[in-house]
Amino acid sequence: MAVTVEFCGEEFRAPEDAPLTIGRVADVEIDDNPYLHRVFLQVVHEHGLWWLANVGSTLTATVADRKGLFQAWLSPGARIPLALESFTVWFTAGPTTYDFDITVDDASFTSVETDKELEPEDSPGETTVGRVSMTPDQKLLVVALCESFLRTSYAGQGQIPSSAQAAGRLGWTTTKFNRKLDNVCQKLADAGIRGLHGGPGKLASNRKSRLVEHALSTRMVTEADLALLDGLGDDH
Repeated sequence: MAVTVEFCGEEFRAPEDAPLTIGRVADVEIDDNPYLHRVFLQVVHEHGLWWLANVGSTLTATVADRKGLFQAWLSPGARIPLALESFTVWFTAGPTTYDFDITVDDASFTSVETDKELEPEDSPGETTVGRVSMTPDQKLLVVALCESFLRTSYAGQGQIPSSAQAAGRLGWTTTKFNRKLDNVCQKLADAGIRGLHGGPGKLASNRKSRLVEHALSTRMVTEADLALLDGLGDDH
């Protein structure tokens, strides 16, 4: 079983006898970003399994399979087995959010999609994401925050817009945008999603980064949703 990391169109094969390091100064050099650890993540082979380990001290990573059926939040010191055939990893360092892909040859398990015909219909005017229902405006907000990543066809990096920039993209006031951002984050936090709850010490930029990582990793929004940003009416 072999593991390959792909970042910005370049592939890196993980050796079995040493960790494949990922970070600012590593085998997979992400970026010369002072907010990024010199070595943040490692792909390592131990006890007959491949693992993705967070060896940093402050940053977290969101890991999901390509179908959005599995998601893990990888905190410093944590690691997960790479048991599925493919993963995408997202993380944020300072103002920039990055993503890269992991492919596992002859993986131990294969993800299985559920039968969409068995899923209940969405409530009128709402989009259901797992057990969380999003209003049309809330869905628009998430798409606007993820737009940079949805328009990129390969793993790499993207910029999350400021609240003012995203509000302008939607034709909203910044006050309206921030109020709806609070509502979305609180709704997801109530559903058990970590890292989104507001309060003292929780900067808006941190919550937006976590929201974008969660939305992309669970396929809450996809490239097809970019159409929602076209022809926005004056009521938005």
